[in-house]
Amino acid sequence: MRILFVCTGNACRSQMAEGFARALLGPAVTAFSAGLTPKGLDPRAVTVMAEAGVDIAGQRSKSITALPDVPFDVVVTLCGEGGETCPYVPGAGRRIHAGFDDPPALAAKAVSEEAALEPYRRVRDAIRDFVLGLPERLHAIQPGGK
Repeated sequence: MRILFVCTGNACRSQMAEGFARALLGPAVTAFSAGLTPKGLDPRAVTVMAEAGVDIAGQRSKSITALPDVPFDVVVTLCGEGGETCPYVPGAGRRIHAGFDDPPALAAKAVSEEAALEPYRRVRDAIRDFVLGLPERLHAIQPGGK
């Protein structure tokens, strides 16, 4: 199954989801991530994912248009509810929206690096739980549960 995780900048949330999918869902899933306006891989996302035992340092931020010509089975949009624009990806078999807060926005006024990492950790853990539940969710939304 080919899954594309999408958020606006492909810097944090979609990168975390791609990393967790690769680490937790096994070889039956090929995970990708992309964004509407790539902003570069967020170093704090790399840090908190490493804390969780998942190395995303080798992943890169990319635009949806830079992806290989792959028919995705599922596209998962991860943008939050705060007025962000999640891109539309044509040709996807199924679409799921799971809105997560934007860690860089939440960390913007942090008074220390440790305080800035807290929203990243919270969102990381929520994305991990979402990715772990993704196979069951996909099974439930398929026609006939197949």
